[in-house]
Amino acid sequence: MKRRIKHVTVLGSGIMGSGIAAHFANIGVQVLLLDIVPFELSEVEKKRGLTLEDGKVRNRIATENLEKLKKASPALLYSPKFAQRIEVGNFQDDMHRIKSTDWIIEVVVERLDIKKSVYEQIEKFRKEGTLVSSNTSGIPINMLVEGRSEDFASHFAGTHFFNPVRYLPLLEIIPTEKTDPKITQFYMEYGSRFLGKTTVLAKDTPAFIANRIGVFSMMNLLHSVESLGLNVTDIDKLTGPIIGRPKSATFRTADVVGLDTLVHVAKGVHQSGLESNNFNDVFKLPQYIEKMMENNWLGSKTQQGFYKKVKNAEGKSEIHGLNLKTMEYELQGKSNFPVLELTKNIERPIERFKVLIGGKDQASELYRKSLGALFGYVSHKVPEISDELYKIDDAMRAGFGWENGPFEIWDAVGVEKGVELAKDAGYEVSDWVLGVKNFYSLTPEGKKQYFDIKSTTPLAIPGQDAFIILDQIRKEKTLWSNSGAAIQYLGDGVLNFEIRSKMNSLGGEVLDGLNRAIDLAEKDYDALVVGNQGQNFSVGANLAMILMMAIDQDWDDLNMAIAYFQKSMMRVRYSSIPVVVAPFGMTLGGGCEMTMHADRVVAAAETYIGLVETGVGVIPGGGGTKELTLRTSREFIKDDVKNNRMRDAFMNIAMGKVATSAYEAYDMGILESHKDIVVVDKNRQIAEAKKVALLLAEQGYTQPIEQKVTVLGKDALGMFYVGTDQMLAGNYISEHDKKIADKLGYVMVGGNLSEPTLVSEQYLLNLERETFLQLLGERKTLERIQYMLQNGKPLRN
Repeated sequence: MKRRIKHVTVLGSGIMGSGIAAHFANIGVQVLLLDIVPFELSEVEKKRGLTLEDGKVRNRIATENLEKLKKASPALLYSPKFAQRIEVGNFQDDMHRIKSTDWIIEVVVERLDIKKSVYEQIEKFRKEGTLVSSNTSGIPINMLVEGRSEDFASHFAGTHFFNPVRYLPLLEIIPTEKTDPKITQFYMEYGSRFLGKTTVLAKDTPAFIANRIGVFSMMNLLHSVESLGLNVTDIDKLTGPIIGRPKSATFRTADVVGLDTLVHVAKGVHQSGLESNNFNDVFKLPQYIEKMMENNWLGSKTQQGFYKKVKNAEGKSEIHGLNLKTMEYELQGKSNFPVLELTKNIERPIERFKVLIGGKDQASELYRKSLGALFGYVSHKVPEISDELYKIDDAMRAGFGWENGPFEIWDAVGVEKGVELAKDAGYEVSDWVLGVKNFYSLTPEGKKQYFDIKSTTPLAIPGQDAFIILDQIRKEKTLWSNSGAAIQYLGDGVLNFEIRSKMNSLGGEVLDGLNRAIDLAEKDYDALVVGNQGQNFSVGANLAMILMMAIDQDWDDLNMAIAYFQKSMMRVRYSSIPVVVAPFGMTLGGGCEMTMHADRVVAAAETYIGLVETGVGVIPGGGGTKELTLRTSREFIKDDVKNNRMRDAFMNIAMGKVATSAYEAYDMGILESHKDIVVVDKNRQIAEAKKVALLLAEQGYTQPIEQKVTVLGKDALGMFYVGTDQMLAGNYISEHDKKIADKLGYVMVGGNLSEPTLVSEQYLLNLERETFLQLLGERKTLERIQYMLQNGKPLRN
């Protein structure tokens, strides 16, 4: 029997509970969010004359947490309107409502007695067959079902989400000895397909997988900082993006998560008695950590931890780091490590490790010691916490934001070298590692295999049929490539065009590749997907090239370059084969324009998309202004207030608004709900895009005919001018912002037309291009572009 999840009840509305509720609401599930009844009235409630029996008081905790959820930054909801899918209540008055829910998720305080009392209440009202799970991270899962009914226990498991739930994709599934294997499989599949999570099957061991490995790695660094004579800033510089880890690296991560949380996990593992002595010592708290706990220096939640914001003598804010010897906060200078210079031209972090461990400075010593300890440790965690090594790598990528898991890194430096590093760091690897040549390999068909310690042979990682991983097919399936792009054959008559320039910017080499891909698909294939699997889909046009040409006043070449960009976008729209674009992450400027010209879009839910060109002093010049004008004109209704619709589109471009999710992009008109789709699991995106492209081809795709656009002329332009005058007068925008916005409005109304007129797309493209070039002749625009290139953020001049 198929199991459908239409309604979920979340018990506990704190940070994790509300985050879980938000994510189920994001995917269209109705949620009931419950919490305890307050023990006393708040001051506000007393002034209003309320009592503890009033419904608003009884639901206050869940209500307040729902309000916090709505205001969370970064947003936990894909769209603010999704909050309507969440109802609130309390344990006493509303527990009976769980009889009509499909899944009950417990997220109450981490105390076994409290959890068991909640489960007793659940048993009174739960109907047989209802799923029940706990988000616990510190209590053994098997202990939670002691005394529960057979049906309850068979449908129960740990479902450990990571915070923030929307943004960290890991979901650890921890079955008990009594969990029905079919229920375990449902949790695994639902988490992946519907929640978009990397679901990892974990054993019921302390801290499960990700926290066990991640906290070991962090604790090892906390011990190393003293012995190597490095400060907290040094460690964070060395353990962040340079090795494919988040910008928060080590100490900033501890501050964000909370030192008390880190200490709780470390103590739990240390006291479990499951670690051998030399590994267990790593989980002991260094003396300075004990001191920080005594001082309540827990990080962001107490405004100081390893870092503290202070005012200098001039009254300006500075970030000071904690001197771990003196326990005083001080401004920590920048350190230079020669080995880092050797990695500047190595783009992929996984390829840097061989260089990083080979130097003679303190940084290399840190890498050798920390990686040696990590390799030794993870070798002993298979099969203790996971029977398969790839699950450990999956958990670290999805739960801690590592670009590569420990076994992938070990492969990169070489298995034998990793064994040597472990020994030098004072650890012996597990016997099963000895003699292994590689932890991972690829089959001739591009399937990824892992070394299985039971059979001592490579086995295919299960579930790959649902994904297309470009790294795994690139060698065998690449038909063409240049420095910025590649074309791969996805099978079944479908090509993929992959952007792989720096930051996936759209320069001449990418546009050449795009046109070549369309030519090839039109000649010999059925459809084209535009998709990559980098950090972001595309940050837009190659600004450095544009700046250089503008400074040199190469106006003819710039005109040709912009015209070529426009022509390429129009080919995406008007080729004789279906083109499906698969955006994700940052999809800005030109990346947004390419997306808007696709026949269909298969967007990842986490797509941050917008026309941001005004931030660098120009208007969208690759068809974006034309396209949003065209889309708005379709919505004009006879006798409707047309200007309001056009004004919304104008404001989105003028303010450089970026959608914070694919669902918000629907509201902005960048995605179209009648044809574009959203997938929650980014790993499935290219495979889903291929399915959509095939469907279009099989339905008998016919090359579209270019459209006409209704533009509104001078009357609408007057409205825009009045609006920008008011914004300038109110100091909301600068003189240059006004100039850009006025020129944008001029293009969107069709230029110097006396009345509403039907024009061609090319007419608008010409206006758009001319205006783009005019703005490039402005000094303040060049200042904006230069500032963006140097600082990565817009200048408002």
